[in-house]
Amino acid sequence: MRRGLKYVPPALLLLALLELTVFVLVGRGVGFGFAVLLVFAASLLGLVLLRREGMRAWRGFRAAAESGQPPGRQVTDGLVGLLGALLLALPGLVSGAVGLLLLVPPVRRLAGAGVRRATERRVSSMVAGDLFGPRRVRVRRGAPQPAPTPQPQPVTEPGRAIEGEIVEPR
Repeated sequence: MRRGLKYVPPALLLLALLELTVFVLVGRGVGFGFAVLLVFAASLLGLVLLRREGMRAWRGFRAAAESGQPPGRQVTDGLVGLLGALLLALPGLVSGAVGLLLLVPPVRRLAGAGVRRATERRVSSMVAGDLFGPRRVRVRRGAPQPAPTPQPQPVTEPGRAIEGEIVEPR
């Protein structure tokens, strides 16, 4: 996780440059006043949708929890909807277009499936089962693959360090 954080400042700078470039190009094409009006209208629509998507996500989560179903699908759908509304609320034409795309149902389902897969990779299978329900597992027929053999651990005297760890006496 920390490895990816070093790319955040350059990515934000590139995003700001992209937003500015697109705004200038749209401003030249349709006029500066209309471009400002377009950004303002998109941000206003995003703020309205942010509240609506938040309430929708909360109601979906509560309904799933009350009926005893795993709330994962409602949570991921709500997160994608909130992200889309938030991107639409941010001033900018590129972020607004991406936010609007995330609110379109087929794109929303696709993004929700991506969020679900990413979540399942990062949490234990038990937590993923509680969150998303029973998982589908593909079974491949054929000869089983041999399990990797564990590497022997170096034996040291009690109280001596191995790669930063202290071995306690038994």
